[in-house]
Amino acid sequence: MKRLNKVQLWLTRVNDAEIEVGELQKDGTQEIQNLCLGGYCSKSLKSSYRLRQKVVEKLQLVDSLKAQGAAFYSVAEWVPAAAVIKRSIDQPTIVGQQPTFDKVWRCIQQEDVGIIGIYGMGGVGKTTLLTQINNNFLTMVKDFDVVIWVTVSKDLQLQKIQEEIGKMLCLFNDSWNNKNLEDKAEDISKVLNKKKFVLLLDDIWERVDLTKVGVPLPDRMNASKVVFTTRFINVCGLMEAQKKFKVECLQTEEAWELFKMKVGENTINNHPDIPRLAKIMAEECDGLPIALITIGRAMVYKNEPQEWKHEIEVLRRSASKFQGMQLVYPQLKFSYDKLPDDKTRSCFLYCCLFPEDYKIQKRKLVDYWIGEGFLDENGRSKSQNEGYSIIGTLVRACLLEVENDYVKMHDVIRDMAVWIANEIEEEKENVMVRTGAGLTEAPDVRKWASMRRISLMENKIEDLLEIPTCPHLQSLFLNRNYLRMITGDFFRSMHSLRVLNLSNNPSLTRLPSGVSNLVAARHVDLSNTGIQELPEELTAMILSVLYCNGIEEVINIPEVDEARKILGTIDPFANLEILQLVGLPNFKCVFSGSLPFPRLKEIRVVECPKLDELPLDSKSTDESGLVIMGKEYWWQRLQWKDPATQNAFRPCFKSIRAEPEVPSHADSEDVSDAESEIASVSELQSRYVSPRPRQIFEQSEESNPSLWF
Repeated sequence: MKRLNKVQLWLTRVNDAEIEVGELQKDGTQEIQNLCLGGYCSKSLKSSYRLRQKVVEKLQLVDSLKAQGAAFYSVAEWVPAAAVIKRSIDQPTIVGQQPTFDKVWRCIQQEDVGIIGIYGMGGVGKTTLLTQINNNFLTMVKDFDVVIWVTVSKDLQLQKIQEEIGKMLCLFNDSWNNKNLEDKAEDISKVLNKKKFVLLLDDIWERVDLTKVGVPLPDRMNASKVVFTTRFINVCGLMEAQKKFKVECLQTEEAWELFKMKVGENTINNHPDIPRLAKIMAEECDGLPIALITIGRAMVYKNEPQEWKHEIEVLRRSASKFQGMQLVYPQLKFSYDKLPDDKTRSCFLYCCLFPEDYKIQKRKLVDYWIGEGFLDENGRSKSQNEGYSIIGTLVRACLLEVENDYVKMHDVIRDMAVWIANEIEEEKENVMVRTGAGLTEAPDVRKWASMRRISLMENKIEDLLEIPTCPHLQSLFLNRNYLRMITGDFFRSMHSLRVLNLSNNPSLTRLPSGVSNLVAARHVDLSNTGIQELPEELTAMILSVLYCNGIEEVINIPEVDEARKILGTIDPFANLEILQLVGLPNFKCVFSGSLPFPRLKEIRVVECPKLDELPLDSKSTDESGLVIMGKEYWWQRLQWKDPATQNAFRPCFKSIRAEPEVPSHADSEDVSDAESEIASVSELQSRYVSPRPRQIFEQSEESNPSLWF
């Protein structure tokens, strides 16, 4: 509000009168000193008379001013706020964001673009960018009548948005504040319809209905703009943004500049070793501005290289213990809290089991989720679709980054996930993640007791000699180590283990017989190991067999009669739905005789040049629902038990015109990610193939174990 002009003039006259009265008081003091005859007579009667006249005049003036002041009905009036209010900003320059700023600014100047979305992960600098846009309007204030900033946040309240808009439009007062939502919207609409406005909405988490707020939709006629920031790309769609821009993490050099700015040149240059250590610490932030700023500030007065080395170790081993990260993680956790359900949150937390910057094949990640029991196991197609939907949700929330068929987790987001899983009581998952830590021995098994998930990927562990007690363990990742031996009772207490990954341990040649304790196992990956023979207890869990050069048979019992005697007491393939044989150059047969496959729906054979018979006869399965997929020449040379069997299965064949080639550079982690790519001809031309839980023998209706080679 602004004082009325007449009030301002009155105050000026009052101020002048006060000064004049003060001068008269000084003159009065002087006159008193000039009195004589005991104070009854002045030495200068003329001077005293003049002083008396001045006092009388000032008293009359004061009475007049008091009367005027009492007559004022109002003393101030509402005046329009400034067209743009400059906002303070944490960093004076746009470090690394100038290209995005330029793109957004060009869109603001385009007539056909009214609504613009800016999205990106938490802490990436969206608010900083929007603040720069707000302040840039100060240079072109004549182009727009008003620029309005509203911070929305995750707790959407339309009344609060109206309040901020009302303040900028001089609508907000006690009486207006008592109006309902619809009446306020009408008032806002009347004003904004006469203006060319810019509405900046910071940090929105869901659709803001602009019409309910009272904001006219921008178009060519009004030439107004709405620019908003969000963590979720789908919000850009819900807001019907004509243009959207992603704020990316900073590149290495840009991140270094921001980090150096926050630490300060004095600290950076205090010791010749500190610049090198500071760059290492900046790299740990993986370009995320909020982490660079927070960690940089924490290191301002660390003047010794030893301090920097210690803090780097803390950041790498347990980032949540680093000073300041307790402020960063809760801000990032808002995106996690906003996920639609506990299932999606569990799937997200599972991703922290992988190393930093690790690219996770989407299909394999979905298989892990299925193995863990996060997704519905009844129906492969249904669970896969659900898994891909969850991946999409996490990508749109900027909690996962997508690269073709792979996803990865930002390093700071990954650290935040570990923090949630281990330290947030209501979310506690009890996760041990020591990936890529150079371990030559497994962590003390006494620490395994309460763990639900353990990941020791990409270390140098050779032998597992201690026997852990971990009845709650559900996932164990030991892949990409130097494993040679696993002690016999290692798996003794792992009755709850559902996912076991031992892949990429070429020196591991055998499994202990104690593997039979894995009664809950759903997903066992042995790809690229030196294992040539499985324990008898595990063989019933397999015929998905992928990319194994040495395997020739699955059931190797030379005498058919003996085989029938052994297998007669069990039905090993009672629940098998998909039989998949891929990339087996020396594979000859599943079993030399025929076996029942009552639920078999599909057989897939790819790159098995020596396989010339299938374990089928006319009684093996209901062939009417079976599909056998393979190349035409392989089908033509198949040997059948008798013509009746051949005729029965002839209609089941579906020719595959091309077979996938596994690149020479592909490691077995990629190979094990691959086999579900062969559901169609186009998928067959993909790079690899990957597992499907119901492609394997199920021990019961409830169990669904799978084992990969």
